[in-house]
Amino acid sequence: MTDAPAPVPAGPIVVGTDGSPPARHAVLFALREAQLRGTALRAVCAYDYTPARFTGYGWMAVPEGGTTLYEQLHDVARQAVTETVHELRQQLGGPHVEVEIIAEAGRPAQVLLDASKDASLLVVGTRGSGAWGRLTLGSTSTEVVHHAHLPVVVVPADTRGASS
Repeated sequence: MTDAPAPVPAGPIVVGTDGSPPARHAVLFALREAQLRGTALRAVCAYDYTPARFTGYGWMAVPEGGTTLYEQLHDVARQAVTETVHELRQQLGGPHVEVEIIAEAGRPAQVLLDASKDASLLVVGTRGSGAWGRLTLGSTSTEVVHHAHLPVVVVPADTRGASS
C-alpha cells in the first residue's frame, strides 16, 4: 500500500450549458477545474424544440432562406455557447484550455451522459431558488447524478445574484 495519490483520469471535463446564469456558473467552474487538471473541456448544449418551447438562448423564429428551423436552432445554440465560453475564458485568465463545443438536439440529461462517455468529470448547474430550491436539484441534474458512470459536480445557483 502506498501513500501516492490516485491518478486523475485523463479524459476531458464535460459541462452542460443552456445559456442560463446557473449554467454560466457551471461553465466557469468547469474551466477552472480544467485549468487545474491540465485537461480539455467539452461544453455541451442540448436543445429540444417544439413551437412553443423557450430555450435559454431565446425564442426561436421561423427562419428565412434555405435553412430549416432545426439548423437555425443548432447554429444559435452553438454560437451562444461559443461566445459564453470565450467570455468566461477571458474573465478567468490563466492557462489556456482547449474547448470543444457541442450543440445537439435531444433530452439534456441523455445528451450530457452520451457526451461524457470518455470524460473524467461531468459538471452541471442547478436552478434551485429559495430555501426549498437549494435543497433540491433540477430534473436534468437529478437524472445525470443518478445515471452517470463518472464523477459529477452539481454547481449550485449563485444565490448572490451574480451570473459568474
